[in-house]
Amino acid sequence: MSVIPPESSKILEIHLLLAQYPLLASPIRRRMREELFQRGIISPERFEQEIREKAIESQKREGLGDDQRPEDSEQWELRYHRIRRILTDFYFAYNLPIELLHKIVDDVLADRGGERPPVGSEISLRFNPELAPLEMVLRQAEAYEALPPEQRAQVQHHLEELRVVLLKSLLSDQLGFIRIAKHWFTAADFGEIIRRRIGSGKIGGKAAGMLLAYKILQAAAPHIAGRITLPRSYFIGADVFYDFLALNDLEYVNQKYKSEEQIRQEYPFIQEKYASGRFPEEIADQLRDLLREVGNTPLIVRSSSLLEDNFGASFAGKYLSVFCPNQGTLKENLRDLTLAIRRAYASIYNPDALSYRRRMGLLDYDERMAILIQEVQGQAYGGYYFPSAAGVAYSFSPIVWNPRLRREEGFARLVIGLGTRAVERTPNDYPRLIGLSHPTLRPEVTPQAIRQYSQHFMDVIDLQHNTLVSLPVQQVLGADFPALRWVISVDDGETIRPPLTLGLSLQSQQFVVTFERLLQTDFVPLLKTILSQLAEEYHSPVDVEFALTIQPGEGGKPDLTFHLLQCRPHHSWNADRMVRLPEHLQPADILLVSNRMVPLGVVEGIEYIVFVDPEKYYRLPSAHDYSETARRIAQLNQALAGKNFILIGPGRWGSTDFMQGVPITYADIFNTRALVELTSRKGGYASEPSYGTHFFQDLVESGIFPLAVSAEEKEDFLNVSFLQQATDQRSVWIADQSPALECIKVIHIPAERPGQLLEIRMDGNKGIGYFKPVTEHL
Repeated sequence: MSVIPPESSKILEIHLLLAQYPLLASPIRRRMREELFQRGIISPERFEQEIREKAIESQKREGLGDDQRPEDSEQWELRYHRIRRILTDFYFAYNLPIELLHKIVDDVLADRGGERPPVGSEISLRFNPELAPLEMVLRQAEAYEALPPEQRAQVQHHLEELRVVLLKSLLSDQLGFIRIAKHWFTAADFGEIIRRRIGSGKIGGKAAGMLLAYKILQAAAPHIAGRITLPRSYFIGADVFYDFLALNDLEYVNQKYKSEEQIRQEYPFIQEKYASGRFPEEIADQLRDLLREVGNTPLIVRSSSLLEDNFGASFAGKYLSVFCPNQGTLKENLRDLTLAIRRAYASIYNPDALSYRRRMGLLDYDERMAILIQEVQGQAYGGYYFPSAAGVAYSFSPIVWNPRLRREEGFARLVIGLGTRAVERTPNDYPRLIGLSHPTLRPEVTPQAIRQYSQHFMDVIDLQHNTLVSLPVQQVLGADFPALRWVISVDDGETIRPPLTLGLSLQSQQFVVTFERLLQTDFVPLLKTILSQLAEEYHSPVDVEFALTIQPGEGGKPDLTFHLLQCRPHHSWNADRMVRLPEHLQPADILLVSNRMVPLGVVEGIEYIVFVDPEKYYRLPSAHDYSETARRIAQLNQALAGKNFILIGPGRWGSTDFMQGVPITYADIFNTRALVELTSRKGGYASEPSYGTHFFQDLVESGIFPLAVSAEEKEDFLNVSFLQQATDQRSVWIADQSPALECIKVIHIPAERPGQLLEIRMDGNKGIGYFKPVTEHL
């Protein structure tokens, strides 16, 4: 990697600065030499001697100075003064700060009877910002911003150019981001980023999106700005990633062009190699300084690749984030922190991430990984550390569970504790799903359903044992938890109600996480304002990840602080799309009907169905067979690439618990057009939709439609007899045999319904999959 040394960059800045004052260059350089002599960097005698030596050397290189080609005194004088200028700039750049040069310029200008002319007093910019050192661009932007309004208006076009250069150098080169960000960031913001940056290079998409969202809210929504905070954050520049590769002789930059099978096979080896790597000593020193500054506050290491949180491709959940409890000695904490960074680096080769890049047409992009290190937002309680609440919220709902809900007002997933459970599909656990237009309108109605589909475990940092743990909510929370009244309801055996009083009589075994009282405060209006303001400025739907601090306030109301953690735009969600459902279908032509959390869209010309039979799946004899099922699904996903196919199977696909559903990842199914999850409480595979998780976001952004068909929903339907009686074409695509394959069937629709293909139409309230003649698909 070619990197300009800092001193060379300073020499360039000296040249560019003095070019603005051509008539004063000589006295300025005279003062520069005086500083060098007074500070003992070089003596006047030695300086003059070196000028003469280098002048003679340059003569010899040009074949001058001897008896045959003598150089006259005027040419010699020009040569001598040119080398004096070069050596002056060289010694100053390598030994003295550039700030001293600015003081010298000011002093010379004052001696000449005037002040330095305002930088913006001339319309033309005297240097090319694209080629100038970053520090010089920043200083020029600071000077322009300090001008009086009438002068600043004259140089606004220059200031905009400077901001764009700073954005491209420090944050992101994505044009969609720059188009918005150039109106919000100031020179002071760029200076703060540089002060908190370790190494060089951009700080990546995740960090950039968070900072932009915060800037927008602070300026455009001043009435709520005081309630919104950012975690204290540090940035490891993207160029450090290549320094790390070079130092540890890691050559995996072409991993993305390998086959799916190679990527999967080699990823564990890459993770192992990265985990044993080391950092350049100067980076390790800065990380030590970081740890000294934050003390024992828990940290989270978050990926911030150059592609993350981009317009149209969020990469949600693709790369690794790692919590560092940070409760050990400085040496132990540094060990844990650097390991977390190395693990995040390795995740750039995650099969899910590479499959996503291939699907989104981003495989050829130079995907360097920056790192965002943040203090974990939360409070210590009972030996644990966690926020009062955390979650993810969306400004637009592509799916609703009740016709009364307004999509344009968004929805949220809310949990108590760390926000991991809000964005991941965890087994046997459920966040609170909130339609922001009607926040108390739950998907569940009965006390039994509310109890079942609530949060049972919470992720917290165990301060004593210096680790991240998942514990039952009732084990962590007690009656003295400060935010208790706003996060839990009480199960009295018959009803689930908000707590009437808080005291020792209240038993933790009665706690049910509902956030019922929180939803009756100004939390929802605050969240809606944040989302609507960001969506307006982004000109697209957005989602934000956040944490909440909830403290008792005056008059029985909570005192809320909103900690903004992340912001992503979405261009794949279309609120204006209209879909008309088919009418007068024959019952035999219907494959499925779904009535709960249905998206908007149409999938036409479906030729194949990959069906996982629920009864056979749950009779598999071992955990290995369930994992093997997922591997075989991935094999079919690859084999059917280029074909229109859908997946139908039991439970919560993508869950880490194979008894909840097929334990696939995005990389296993990214070629499918729709994923139909079958749920049945009687069958033991009840499923809460993946709505709002990273997995759900993968599906939506990739044009994969999620649907759920429930055996308990009267209006839902699945043509089980067709699926069971259809001929299995699996052997066409997979030649070998295994027990896991017995639960998988590949159905070729034209073979079962000659001249027909499957179509799924979804109007946001109802989805129908039906067979129709091939000619109607054309």
